[in-house]
Amino acid sequence: MWKILSLNRPFSLQSIYLNSYLIIRNNMTQQTQTLDGKVAVITGAGRGIGKAIALAYSQAGAKVGCLARTAREIEATVQEIEEKEGQAIAIQTDVTDHLMVQNAIEKVFNTYKKMDIMVINAGVSLDKNSVEKSDPENWKAVLNINLVGAYNCAQAVIPHFKENGEGKIITVGSGLGRRGEAGNSAYCCSKAGLWMLTRLLGEELLPYNISVNELIPGPVNT
Repeated sequence: MWKILSLNRPFSLQSIYLNSYLIIRNNMTQQTQTLDGKVAVITGAGRGIGKAIALAYSQAGAKVGCLARTAREIEATVQEIEEKEGQAIAIQTDVTDHLMVQNAIEKVFNTYKKMDIMVINAGVSLDKNSVEKSDPENWKAVLNINLVGAYNCAQAVIPHFKENGEGKIITVGSGLGRRGEAGNSAYCCSKAGLWMLTRLLGEELLPYNISVNELIPGPVNT
């Protein structure tokens, strides 16, 4: 079943990394298990929340597939993971490109021979104008990255999760997808759509032991 997780106070990048690690560590303590042997794929893993999650997952024992558009950023993330004796792979990926996403997921699977967790984090906000004054191309680009990109990622991992008999999809949403914000229509509409996609995925994948959750971290100073 779908769940919504909300962290309402502002976080710095350092504190979001610490909280990501503490949440994982506390869950491991409660469930007497780690992420050892798990394989996670994270989009937008080159900086900000995505990078923090990638580092935290690796510290918890997972092998990590780091996806993002900027190669040098995800290569830096992988280097940090490897310096701490973790395992990770960097794959330059534009989440709006359906075939590129499919190929990236297959590369992670072929490298580690399994897949357990998909964190759909990649997102942008390119237009802070009113609807009247917004740029149509920027408006469409925000929806393509934040919503269509999420669709592409989810669709690519579902067959692997079904074959595995379980899996976890985590989408990184926003409170603005609920309440909206004047002058930020593209971002708000994209996150509202992501919220609904998360709900639908949760209903569709429940019979296959695949959980789907939305993380709403609140404002983060990245």
